Formats: sequence, structure tokens, C-alpha cells
Amino acid sequence: MRAHRRLSWLSATVLTIAAVAVVVAAVHAARGTTAAHGTTGTRRLAHGAALPDAAAASAARHVSHRSRRGLPLPRPKALRPFQRPLYAREGVWHAAGRRLHGLAAVYETTLVPPGGTQPAGIAWMDTHLLAARLYSGSGSPGGGPYKYTAPISAQAATTLVAAFNGGFYMSAAEGGYYTEGKMVYPLRDGAASLVIYRGGSVNVGAWGTDVSMTRNVIAVRQNLVPLVAGGRPTPLAYTSDWQLWGATCGATNCASTTPGIEHQWRSGVGVTADGALVYVQGPGLDPLQVAQLLVRAGVVRGMQLDINPYWPVLVTYRPRTPFGEATPANGSKLLNGSIQGPATFFTPSWARDFITMSARG
Repeated sequence: MRAHRRLSWLSATVLTIAAVAVVVAAVHAARGTTAAHGTTGTRRLAHGAALPDAAAASAARHVSHRSRRGLPLPRPKALRPFQRPLYAREGVWHAAGRRLHGLAAVYETTLVPPGGTQPAGIAWMDTHLLAARLYSGSGSPGGGPYKYTAPISAQAATTLVAAFNGGFYMSAAEGGYYTEGKMVYPLRDGAASLVIYRGGSVNVGAWGTDVSMTRNVIAVRQNLVPLVAGGRPTPLAYTSDWQLWGATCGATNCASTTPGIEHQWRSGVGVTADGALVYVQGPGLDPLQVAQLLVRAGVVRGMQLDINPYWPVLVTYRPRTPFGEATPANGSKLLNGSIQGPATFFTPSWARDFITMSARG
């Protein structure tokens, strides 16, 4: 009888560990990595460390729970340059930011847009691993008080992976703003909208057609009209009347008496067919080039975010430990030329809205 119990216990343990191994293998297969490319939260199992039956069952439940939320998205493929490469490793992705369960959740690269001479930065974010949050400021959208506003709290910093700028001041956004249960500005049909859902999922599209209000929507940030639709630049992206995409600074300063220029710092965001979030920023860009960069990175629906030298920025954070606090000291800018940087979102006086991407709970 005792032998039978020991055999049953051993069989259950073997089956449990086998189940864990299958799920872990599926995770790495989906991302296209091997143990040589990084560790995972279950790497100790692969090294043969003995686990008590209860611990093995707990690990199996943990991995299964993550797999039910969705395996990591496949790693993005290298992007083909628009022209003969002007800079080394154009279109080649590299991992950035905090690793989650041993996996990179953000990849970055640079690409010179068609007709351009300066590289734009592109960040690809895995929405299966990351949850989005809209932070609001006293300048945009104004009003308040808000629960989520700069500076990012110490608690939120323990899961923070990346943060990037929002849209225009609301007086120029031609759209609405909804967050924390408040309709700060009425949402406008047809407006380009970044929508965040309960649990941190995120989408981008035209309000009223691609995206709309549901009980699961917790935040909507609108800015102008869509820049990419159906995997292509929208007709308005081709317009010669580039001022429709916002007032810009001049070549040397932002004085109101200085004429604005078409090719200026701009940023944009969009979603791919499999749900990844893609952010683009760069100097010397016109609206069409932002759209073309988003499309080259696989975006099917996209929008322009803020423009001009002072505002566009994306930062990734990589603390030394898995659950360490993100701080300005461990942050890195997507483009070194950005005026804003790792300290921006931790500055109490920062008055603009922004989006954080953090590890899913």
C-alpha cells in the first residue's frame, strides 16, 4: 500500500513537472528564443533542481495562469530600410528595458524615413506582457486632481518598463479625453484614439468605428484624426497642407513670430495586427513619414501624438533586479536627441499626459 502511494506521488510529480516544461517550451518557441538568449522564471527547473510536490504544483499553476493570459508575442522581425542604409544596424531590433520572466517586452531600432537623412526611433512593445496606464497632467488635459499623474509613485516604479508622451494640449487636439471615470473633454466620433481597457490592454483606432466606449474602457486619449488605417497611411497623411497635423516650431526656435516648418520633431503610436504597440519618434519628420515608419513596423491603425522638439520622448527602464524600482538613473531614451528623458515622468512639476507600460500583474 505504501509502495502504491509512493508510486502515485512520484507519477503525479513527474506529470506536473512535465506540464511545466511543455508550457515553458511553448513560451520560448513563441518568442523564438532559447535558454542561451535569456533566463525565465522557471529556468531552475531546466537545470534539474528538485522541487517538492507542492512547489511543483504551484509552479505549474503559475505558468498556466500566465499562459491563459496569452503567450508573449513573437519577437519582431528586422525592418527593411527604405533606402540604402545611412547608419549601422538600421532596422535591426535590440531588447530594451526591464526583462519580464526572463523575456524582453520592448524592442527598439532606428530607421531613416523615405527622403530623410536622420534616423527615427521605433519601439515595439509586447502587450501580452505589458499593461498600459494613462497619466494625466495639470496642463494636458488639465482639471483634476488625478490619481495617476506625475511623478510616478515608488510602488508603480517597481513594475515600470517604459513610458512615452501623450498628445497635444486639448485646445489643439480636436478630440476628447476620458480617464478615471471622468469625461474631461467629450469624445469625438472619427477622432484618432488611444484606448486603454481594464487590465491594461490597449488599442488604437478611429472612435466610433474601430474603437468605442464599453464598460471595460478606463481611458481614452484622442488626438486629431487617424494617420494609419488598414495598414496604410490615410489620404490625409499625404496632404500638402501639413499644418492640419499641428502647428510646429521654426527651424531654430519656437517663438510665435517664427514660421513653423513641416519637417519637425514628431511622434506617433499604433497597433499591429497581432496587438503589439508601436511608438515612433524623430526629428525632421513630416506627417506622412511618421505614417510610413509606423506601417513599416507593421502598424495597421495609427495616430500622431505630440510634436515639436520639447515634447516627444520614450524611455525604457531597467533596474538591476527584477522587481527593483525604475528611476532616472536606470532609464534610457529611445533617441539621444530627445530633450526630455528618464527623469521627466518622475518630475512632480511635469504637467503633460503620458502613457506607462508596466509588467502585467
